[in-house]
Amino acid sequence: MNRISSFMGVLLAAALFVAIPVRAQQAPLEDLSAFPKAQLTIRGGGASHEFTLWVADTPSRDEQGLMFVRELPADRGMVFQDQQPKVWTMWMKNTFIPLDMLFISADGRIAQISHAIPHDETIIRSAIPVKAVIELQGGISDKLHLKVGDHASWKPLS
Repeated sequence: MNRISSFMGVLLAAALFVAIPVRAQQAPLEDLSAFPKAQLTIRGGGASHEFTLWVADTPSRDEQGLMFVRELPADRGMVFQDQQPKVWTMWMKNTFIPLDMLFISADGRIAQISHAIPHDETIIRSAIPVKAVIELQGGISDKLHLKVGDHASWKPLS
């Protein structure tokens, strides 16, 4: 009886595995040059820093992010944003470069800075609800002495 139960359990598990679809990239990868752009200014500690951001403005662009990008200049990045603050979760699957993730609160302040490692599938989560996440070249926040409380603002580029 024990062998039959074990065999049935294996069959059931196999059937469930086949029946559950594997989630893949929903849309084809889009060239970053097609993404809208924004000008980012970060102010804090008496300094001001400028970046050009790609704007992830659709669900497929949110999903794509900076996956498969092999180089990111120090003055470039990407912004993910939402109308209402929320707890954001990010990961680095298929991301080949280290990134600094700046979690931006509703008042435009940096609420958290996380250093993301290429290909790491560990979930990176904002500690509080935030309105946006900005991804910059890995290590740039330390190099420029960016810190929690600095103010970040961006505006669309035409």
